[in-house]
Amino acid sequence: MGVSFRQTFKMAKYILGKKLKGEDKYPLTLMLEPLFQCNLSCSGCGKIAYPKEILKKRMSVEDALSAVDECGAPMVAIPGGEPLIHKEIDKIVQGIIDRKKFVSVCTNAVLLKKKLDLFEPSPYLTFTIHLDGLRKEHDKAVEREGVFDRAVEAIKMAKGRGFNVDINCTLFDNAEPERVADFFDFVEDIGVDGIDVSPGYSYEFAPDQDSFLGRDKTKNLFREIFREQEERGSRWSFNHSSLFLDFLAGNQQYQCTPWSMPTYNIFGWQRPCYLLVNEGYAQSFEELMEETDWEKWGTGRNPKCDNCMAHCGYEGTAAEDAFSHPLKALKKSITGPKTEGEMAPDIPRQYEWEDFAKESNPLKPTAYKEALEEKEKKKDKEAEAIA
Repeated sequence: MGVSFRQTFKMAKYILGKKLKGEDKYPLTLMLEPLFQCNLSCSGCGKIAYPKEILKKRMSVEDALSAVDECGAPMVAIPGGEPLIHKEIDKIVQGIIDRKKFVSVCTNAVLLKKKLDLFEPSPYLTFTIHLDGLRKEHDKAVEREGVFDRAVEAIKMAKGRGFNVDINCTLFDNAEPERVADFFDFVEDIGVDGIDVSPGYSYEFAPDQDSFLGRDKTKNLFREIFREQEERGSRWSFNHSSLFLDFLAGNQQYQCTPWSMPTYNIFGWQRPCYLLVNEGYAQSFEELMEETDWEKWGTGRNPKCDNCMAHCGYEGTAAEDAFSHPLKALKKSITGPKTEGEMAPDIPRQYEWEDFAKESNPLKPTAYKEALEEKEKKKDKEAEAIA
């Protein structure tokens, strides 16, 4: 099924409203992280590097829903950590649904069967199950046997109870096109509603830095995957615009638009995006949008962004392109991504290496503790002022 008509219509209406107001930077999806703790310890994830006192922190329901209101995006994704660990996740989700916003609970599904009774099916709610391939690939990625089978059982249970269920797949350097195609065929067969797919980004905090795809490898890998789709005649229901998929295959030259998917977590509004976690925080959404130097980030602008083609940076760009050029998007949705011929040129590098040589920006867990303490001090001051 992919993206529902209701969601597509609401998103188009929202973008049109922003255009009519003359706004050129606006959010499409809020990335809401109510906690960082997880019940898995994947080497490709940077969350496990946080100190214990940070992993124990939980965002309040009030703070979560205030961020939803402050941002105003029509869609909310709740990653983590593992959001189902949060004892009030059902209240956060219901609050978002009550606001008639689409919410995706991103989970590894280890706890989903146990927690499913906390939720009611809704056209505004989707469980997005993280699966990085078939049993062999996924259990290796999460470094625990049996997780794939447990997730598949949870998917079938959730679908049986009437919930919308998507899968989110992150592809790494060891991905084999044939196996990826087998995996996409498999999840379609078990009845998932849509597929999210993204090349793995090299989180600075991730213990394993050797498995991430570079930009050229990403493009060639996706061309091979889409070629497999053509040869098999498979129909995969992606939750992405046709132009973003074409971008992954190297056929569109896009600049990153990080403001399209802003992140709010226990430290505040994260600059500049969900993936770069050591660049500071804003205390309000307005401050994030108005005081972040957006020109500092993106393809060709910063070495940290050189190999990134992730959805949180480029799906918004593709959506903007699709809205501005609907016939182009329609044609691509019919023909599918181009898998042969020359690729679109990359945006030329605009920075000098010397400009970044002085920025060591090492892993400093204390920086997170300091950021949290600063936020709590500000809250205390505000409370005192009100009193």
